[in-house]
Amino acid sequence: MRIIAGEMRGRQLTTVAGMQTRPTSDKVKGAIFNVLGDKVLGARVLDLFAGTGNLAIEALSRGSREAVLVEKSLDAYQIIRKNLEQIGVDHQAKLLLMDAFLYLNRNSHEVFDLIFLDPPYRQELVPKAILALSEHSYLTPTGVIIVETAKDEKFNMDIYPFEIRKTGKYGDTLVWYLQRIDV
Repeated sequence: MRIIAGEMRGRQLTTVAGMQTRPTSDKVKGAIFNVLGDKVLGARVLDLFAGTGNLAIEALSRGSREAVLVEKSLDAYQIIRKNLEQIGVDHQAKLLLMDAFLYLNRNSHEVFDLIFLDPPYRQELVPKAILALSEHSYLTPTGVIIVETAKDEKFNMDIYPFEIRKTGKYGDTLVWYLQRIDV
């Protein structure tokens, strides 16, 4: 796994051993950042279920100003810390060892331009996370929530105040781009 563009392009990232963490593939990551385009520049990023830190680190490489990464697995947390330090972006990142929902419950004052949601597939974590995000103003008015799910997962819920602006299917992964309805 590597950083595919930006200031740190080509740098390798360490992954978590085993099958507990599923990093976003370079193909999917490239597609996500192509859709986001200039929205990444100067952005404040939240990476819930951070895994290896892959998405937040890519955003920092492409010009985001800071990132908050939340991961509850100690093994994954240690890999993220190592990746942030090796790439040299640890000063732009706040890494938290905690459950994503605990973070959302305790930090309702935080606001982000980009929010990455890439939880373990098929565990009903996406609807729960979107509900938590909708209860407070975590997203800037023009911000984007980027959600990764298995291709057969659907949103069977009201996602107000957000709406799905775009989707993309890449192999067994479906990427959803959500924004506020009033934008």
